[in-house]
Amino acid sequence: MGAASLILLIICGLAFAGGALLLSNAITPGSKNSQKGEPYECGVETRGQSWIQFNVGYYLFALIFLIFDVELVFLYPWAVVVKSVGVVALVEIVIFLFILFLGFLYAHKKGALKWQ
Repeated sequence: MGAASLILLIICGLAFAGGALLLSNAITPGSKNSQKGEPYECGVETRGQSWIQFNVGYYLFALIFLIFDVELVFLYPWAVVVKSVGVVALVEIVIFLFILFLGFLYAHKKGALKWQ
């Protein structure tokens, strides 16, 4: 039952996804318009080439935000069980936050948090 059920599930999933794509292509009206191929940025028409090189500072800022945001998610399960796990969990979370703080200091020292 295990292998046959898995194969049937995969076939049904592929059929459902493929059927939805075919149905959407059959139902929606299509139009050939030159504006559809143009890049769109907040309603402002582009001037020059769209493929320009952005400052790496934007990416660094976004990555640091993402790292600290994801790491903050690990605090929620700890906060739920903090009373039941005791002092050991408190020491572990203090070490965890200290490591995060060291990462923050390193990013600040390297200038990754300066916004232009």
